[in-house]
Amino acid sequence: MADSRLSFINKPVFDSRVKSEEVRPAEKILGYLVGPVGPALVNAVLASYLNVFYTDVLGLTLLWGGLFLLVFPIISKVANAVVNLWVGKLIERTHTRQGKARPYLLISAPIFLVTTVLCFTVPQLGLVPEVIWVVVSYNLFYLCANSFYTMAHNLMVPLSTRDSEARGSLSVMNNIAMTMATGIIIAMLFPMFVLPVIGASREAWAVMGWILGAVALPLILMEYYFTRERVTEEQGEQAAEDPMPFREQIRTVLTDRYWVILMLYLFIYTLSSNFKNLSLLYYCNYVLGSYNDGITLTLVNVIGGIPMGLGIFAVWPIAKRAGLRNTTLWGFVIVAVGSAICALFPTNMPVVLAGQFIKNVGCLPAAYVFMALFADVLDHCEWRFGFRCDGLSSAVYSIIQTVCVGLANGIFNLMLGMTGYVPPSVVDGVTVAAAQSDATKGVFIFFFLVLDIITSAVIVVLLSRLNVEKTIKQEQEEIKARHQGAADEKPATTEEA
Repeated sequence: MADSRLSFINKPVFDSRVKSEEVRPAEKILGYLVGPVGPALVNAVLASYLNVFYTDVLGLTLLWGGLFLLVFPIISKVANAVVNLWVGKLIERTHTRQGKARPYLLISAPIFLVTTVLCFTVPQLGLVPEVIWVVVSYNLFYLCANSFYTMAHNLMVPLSTRDSEARGSLSVMNNIAMTMATGIIIAMLFPMFVLPVIGASREAWAVMGWILGAVALPLILMEYYFTRERVTEEQGEQAAEDPMPFREQIRTVLTDRYWVILMLYLFIYTLSSNFKNLSLLYYCNYVLGSYNDGITLTLVNVIGGIPMGLGIFAVWPIAKRAGLRNTTLWGFVIVAVGSAICALFPTNMPVVLAGQFIKNVGCLPAAYVFMALFADVLDHCEWRFGFRCDGLSSAVYSIIQTVCVGLANGIFNLMLGMTGYVPPSVVDGVTVAAAQSDATKGVFIFFFLVLDIITSAVIVVLLSRLNVEKTIKQEQEEIKARHQGAADEKPATTEEA
């Protein structure tokens, strides 16, 4: 059954270039490795540096006594949560020859370009027009471009295949893309070559926005053309039946322990990651090194990021042997140890670098194999309840991601305002950093180093109860048998009629 709202997408020109029933190298590399790098790069820049653009370039830290940068992101993310539910419903009700989620990758591509540019192109029109521009551009990006893209992207691994090994491989590829964007470009090249050049110049930040948007557009299209929803195709005409209302789906999945644990894990991990990303540059500029020195942030990212590169080759073999859950659980034990080492000596560069190295060894499983675990939980819910909850789960996942961004930004900026953060100034075209109080430096240390110890301990307890892998193989076989049985019954019913 075709969806009339997206009838244009049923034309052959929009067909997937993936024709094989099995996952092949071209799909892995182009659809799950190279394609996602573009939007991952944009999201990483916004997550790490958009707040710096607001505080250091636009000078919005003390606007309304610091309340603007507290209230604005939180309200925006509440709106984003509502939009994500709506997009989730759209996905569940979309039935095209391209699948139910992939069409929204295509729709998001041009919007991604436009809104990325708008976020960093704020003309000097006076305070009120600038604030309106910030609010509108921020919400256009997150409510439109990012909602459509992220909701669809999060479902690509779960809907690609039921083959657990292939899913694991695709999950690794997906997260290598994230590592390439955040660990190499944002973590290494940005602080060394980009930040010292753009400083607090509006014009330079605007040029960067154009470059980011231009990179993201073709790569999203690549992801669209080199992915395929085999699980959706497997359901055949059953997928086109009216889905269970979201309200009923929510009531149902909330009775499943594994689904609830997974979402709690996502919330805690995502919130902690956002605080860490926000505070990293401030911590390096004011605690560990000097403002945009081009060395400190690069060293922290490079030394800490080495395990993320080397771990690509080790994490999946370990996860296959020890299990996805067990590997991830022990990873967070290692994260807590590395964080504790850093927190004991937060101004000592060698100690912090060693602790960051240990932390990122522990982060490997969460970074590379999580989507395979997410897919297993979705299959388990289908086995238990008899329906796919992809749209709902992706909506909740995206709501968690977006709300955590708003909460982290709001709380972090509130703490900056309360402790008297002083933004840098531009004198004769040169950016000059201000001295910060011990209380402000304490904020940077807590959110970058100490919080990880607390959240890792909570996550270890949660994951100890996530035992979905014990029975998932058998459950997947039963699901396939159900679909095959339904397909076999269809012709018989027609003949009888």
